[in-house]
Amino acid sequence: MQANGAGQGQESSELSCLNSAQNGESSSAGGTHSNGLLSSTDSGNIVGTSNGSSVAPCSGTSTASGSDVGSLKKKKRLSQAEEDVIRLIGQHLNGLGLNQTVDLLMQESGCRLEHPSATKFRNHVMEGEWDKAENDLNELRALMHSPNAIVVGNVMYIYHLFSSSTKRMKFLLLQQKYLEYLEDGKVLEALQVLRGELTPLKYNTDRIHVLSGYLMCSHAEDLRAKAEWEGKGTASRCRLLDKLQTYLPPSVMLPPRRLHTLLRQAVELQRDRCLYHNTKLDNNLDSVSLLLDHVCSRKQFPCYTQQILTEHCNEVWFCKFSNDGTKLATGSKDTTVIIWQVDPENHQLKLLRTLEGHAYGVSYLAWSPDDTYLIACGPDDCSELWLWNVQTGELRTKMCRSHEDSLTSVAWYPDGKRFVTGGQRGQFYQCDLDGKMSDPWEGVRVQCLWCLSDGGTVLASDTHQRIRGYNFEDLTDRNIVQEDHPIMSFTVSKNGRLALLNVATQGVHLWDLQDRVLVRKYQGVTQGFYTIHSCFGGHNEDFIASGSEDHKVYIWHRRGELPIAELTGHTRTVNCVSWNPAIPGLMASASDDGTVRVWGPAPLVDSQDADGLNESCSNMDS
Repeated sequence: MQANGAGQGQESSELSCLNSAQNGESSSAGGTHSNGLLSSTDSGNIVGTSNGSSVAPCSGTSTASGSDVGSLKKKKRLSQAEEDVIRLIGQHLNGLGLNQTVDLLMQESGCRLEHPSATKFRNHVMEGEWDKAENDLNELRALMHSPNAIVVGNVMYIYHLFSSSTKRMKFLLLQQKYLEYLEDGKVLEALQVLRGELTPLKYNTDRIHVLSGYLMCSHAEDLRAKAEWEGKGTASRCRLLDKLQTYLPPSVMLPPRRLHTLLRQAVELQRDRCLYHNTKLDNNLDSVSLLLDHVCSRKQFPCYTQQILTEHCNEVWFCKFSNDGTKLATGSKDTTVIIWQVDPENHQLKLLRTLEGHAYGVSYLAWSPDDTYLIACGPDDCSELWLWNVQTGELRTKMCRSHEDSLTSVAWYPDGKRFVTGGQRGQFYQCDLDGKMSDPWEGVRVQCLWCLSDGGTVLASDTHQRIRGYNFEDLTDRNIVQEDHPIMSFTVSKNGRLALLNVATQGVHLWDLQDRVLVRKYQGVTQGFYTIHSCFGGHNEDFIASGSEDHKVYIWHRRGELPIAELTGHTRTVNCVSWNPAIPGLMASASDDGTVRVWGPAPLVDSQDADGLNESCSNMDS
């Protein structure tokens, strides 16, 4: 946040805008405009002069007649908000080089952009008159924080805050002065600044050590490269001013590019409030219109069936996009896994290869972090785990420690060299790529697994309606989530902070794993005792999608409990939903009806036809 003056109230009329009755002087000579800033600019940056001390607040032109002055006096006094807007507009226009326009705006409104002391300070900095700029700091001190606010009763001391700010400002000035001396080859002068001015400040000694090393630079280019500095001139001095302005109250000197900052914040807020925003917003204001509020049409959202995959011949229990978004794996009761290739241009899927032989059917799939391998698990009565090389289509290994086991869930460690697997018969294992299993963690009836990014913690939901964290290295475990009903499945956000649970008879719950609190319960979905897998998705994982026993796919914005879309088209329970991690507008769902539906934005049809699409985002069969 920008620094703000504690004692502005007393000086508000002096530091912001003056009405026409206060001062009628014209701007001083030497090219300085009535707003206190020079008309000359370099690449949009303001260039000041040393003549700022003579600048007076403007309330009218110097040629104004008595009647003109009288009419100005009769004008309604501007409110604080109106004054602020005028100053913001003036600053923006000045940055564009429209200085005469700014002069007219300030004269007619009776406002000024900044305090005369700030104008003088700006001009001295831009001209590299460092001694004068340091002297200006003494004048600016009185306009900053009050030094007398000391609260003794609760051991909270606000002691000489202004001294700290001015010391930081002085350090920045001396640093620029030092670097410019070095660039000019004035080594002795630079050394004097380092030893006689910077060091006695006793501020940021680590930075002073770095600055001293620049004395060894052999030429100016070497100095600019090592210091990551633009060099002596307008660009570096403007950047310095931007830093210095952050220590001054806005009533004295506006923060740099303040209007641009406010507009960008407004656009970002509109984006955050947009239910269907699903693309990265460019921070460059040139990419958006400021004349209209930001809004995304639902037709741009993955609500419409782009493709129906019918190659499976029985219930499809699971689907999962690869981590790079280029492939989709689907597992079915028909004992096969199908790998689909995603076309990067039109986002259509085509069959790449079929992995066969899973006698029990395939109810869970997990891609390795680098997408080289795919692990397939079966339903409750399956004791086998299959590790496939996706690139070659070869079976790397098939694991089965005991036919009494149940290996129904699996999760990869972040290194891609190990994984954990388990089921509901009371144990789970840590394994390597060759199929070697560690000693089992006994007594844990696993429903679902996940490995956190710390490389050691394994999350496991069990039959006690909880999620616990386990560590195979130090053999510790701890409780993290406790529900009142069975947890049928769960998944974790990319940052490891949030967990999305499908809870029997309750629906979809969002938990904060760090604070261990239930954040939100999402409404609408029908969740009984079938295993349904939900997912995070969209840009920045702003959305949540889940299948449902009522044959629909539900989508929520992460911040809202009510669904923003209900996708129809499947004719039986939707078991799993996967959102493409690389293509925010692409999603897949797997159903007991034997199909996989691929969802995307509305097709390019006649606008009248598009308007007739189902308001609940119903599917459009391809």
